[in-house]
Amino acid sequence: MRFCSLFLVVTLAVGYSADWARFRGPNGSGVGDGTNLPVEFGPGKNVAWKTAAPFGRSSPIVAAGHVYLTASEGGQLLTLAYDARTGKELWRRAVKPAKIQETYKANDAASSTPAADGEGVYVFFRDVGLIAYSHAGVERWRVALGPFDSFYGLTASPIVAGGKVLLLCDQTKGSYLLAVDARTGKTVYRVERPGMGVGWSVPIVHEDQVIAVGSTRVDSYHLGTGERRWWLPLPSMGAMGSPVIAGDAVIVTASGSDQPWLPTFAAVLAARDTDRDGELGRTEAAPETEWFEHFGWLDENSNGKVTAAEWNAARDAGLGEYGAVAIPLQSRGAATVRWRVKRNLPYVPSPVLYEGVFYMVKDGGIVTSLDPATGKTLKQGRAPQAPGQYLASPVAADGKLYLVNEEGLLTVMRAGAQWEPLARNEVGEEVYATPAVDGSRLLVRTRGSLYAFANSK
Repeated sequence: MRFCSLFLVVTLAVGYSADWARFRGPNGSGVGDGTNLPVEFGPGKNVAWKTAAPFGRSSPIVAAGHVYLTASEGGQLLTLAYDARTGKELWRRAVKPAKIQETYKANDAASSTPAADGEGVYVFFRDVGLIAYSHAGVERWRVALGPFDSFYGLTASPIVAGGKVLLLCDQTKGSYLLAVDARTGKTVYRVERPGMGVGWSVPIVHEDQVIAVGSTRVDSYHLGTGERRWWLPLPSMGAMGSPVIAGDAVIVTASGSDQPWLPTFAAVLAARDTDRDGELGRTEAAPETEWFEHFGWLDENSNGKVTAAEWNAARDAGLGEYGAVAIPLQSRGAATVRWRVKRNLPYVPSPVLYEGVFYMVKDGGIVTSLDPATGKTLKQGRAPQAPGQYLASPVAADGKLYLVNEEGLLTVMRAGAQWEPLARNEVGEEVYATPAVDGSRLLVRTRGSLYAFANSK
């Protein structure tokens, strides 16, 4: 018994290098070290275990033999821990915010993925802040944050590095990068991010660099101090995907456009400005217009009217030198671009670099593989019979690439420059969360369940 206790202490002290302990696993790469992962699976095939899970868009993580999720239910925000071997719920902790802020339909109050280390798990709820629990479910500290200014809602996920919990808080105004001590929750630094609007990317760490992708720029900060080391202007329609490391470079994807996505303000006024006040009110929008559901974003100061300045700022979003870009990691000051690709860019899903091949997956099931050294296209095609919207990011392990669309169609590819489909699986419910790799098991969170798929013995 004493040996087991000592083993547990030592294990917790050194951390969980093989765990999937943050959004997209080790350093946000989307790459696991699992083996013997299943190719064919579904609700009635190769199910190691299945458990009910309250709704939330956060992705599962694995640490210390636990699977962690966040969720929302009955006005409460939940942190849940399951036994990674059996799927049994071990504990749940609930917090009830004074108010749950209304948000865009594609978001929810529990969309941020937890992060973990040897001491415990860290969760972020935009209506509460950061909370740290031990692996046994004991609250260790809490940091109140917000309210945040974002029509679409904050989905930032915390990460743990260098003894700090880092959280990227990009919003309409007042964006910042926060670092708190992982043991105490005390602020180590808070770095303001001027000129940065709404964004949802999760940072990664390379050595002493924290690399953060925003809606208008990529920044590298010193992990220890928060000092900005290099930056690169990179417009997007709202930063989504996390970057990946490719040798001595970092590759970032930013979806944009060569043409404005909105008509001119004058044209819209002529058609919609019924009270002729030179501005656009909510009642002057119509459901069939492209911008109707985004009115709350266009109306930057939330006064119920969209001015020419607000319209033009939104109209120009994503214009310029966007794309998938490779940036040298040893840059200083204004960085340069090693290569740029502007085709087949994903909007929400992060890319993945696996066994020397860079992959992007976008809506419609379009898969593109690139040479990470040059940006040269190796292959492009579609996931067979799996079109639709892709919100989850692809993950890779065991020579395979796993991608899943919102309808719950999960395609397994043989990884490689000339990748090829192996199987198309159906899980029977919508999927918003990125899968996790846990040894020989693939964890998939659906709208109401958490599955562990594995080859039957």
